[in-house]
Amino acid sequence: MPDSKRCQSCGMPVGAGFFGSETDGSQNSDYCIFCYENGDFTDEDLSADAMVEISVIHMMSELGKSEREARSLAESVIPQLKRWRS
Repeated sequence: MPDSKRCQSCGMPVGAGFFGSETDGSQNSDYCIFCYENGDFTDEDLSADAMVEISVIHMMSELGKSEREARSLAESVIPQLKRWRS
């Protein structure tokens, strides 16, 4: 989705109402509400590998992708996102 903004932690397309928040209540446009809330990641100890696994499960159950397709997509997208770049 080239015209969509993606969460820089999980890769989910995000739009109005789904952006994370800072401690002052302002919107953080880099992360979604599921990954970032009140100025912190909702799971600070989460690793990139764990996020790949979560994404694979989500894409299989919610988007109907095969495990192979979901894993290929997650492994190519997740490491490129801001949170996971070295």
